[in-house]
Amino acid sequence: MALSPGESPGFLLWHATLRWQRDIAAALIPLGLTHVQFVLLACTWWLNTHGEHPNQLALARQAGTDVKMTSQVLRALETKGLVEREVDPADTRAKRLRVTAVGAELAPRAIAAVEQVDARFFKPVVLNDAVTLLARLAHPES
Repeated sequence: MALSPGESPGFLLWHATLRWQRDIAAALIPLGLTHVQFVLLACTWWLNTHGEHPNQLALARQAGTDVKMTSQVLRALETKGLVEREVDPADTRAKRLRVTAVGAELAPRAIAAVEQVDARFFKPVVLNDAVTLLARLAHPES
């Protein structure tokens, strides 16, 4: 027996995701970032603050993004002066990523804006339960 849309977990998740993405996009507009730009900037900033200077492949893996799309978005972040790509001395074909001073100032502000959206969006549920559920859905093999 087919479920009605309101009883379908996948359909409800789709709609919840769309609402969450709209809220995130609205919070990032004043900062001049798209959602994917935010994710890549935040991941690069986080890795840099933990002593890592990832290449595009490592960043794409961290962010869960497509490598080619990651390259295109990094070009946009580079044009905005938020990220720099430097030749990797160990492999001249690879570029290491470093957040600029402007990017390092913007990343924590953007993260705070997104965390505020998350806090409002997930307020109806216990946050630890939501994180546990989403982690299990995102990484079923863990």
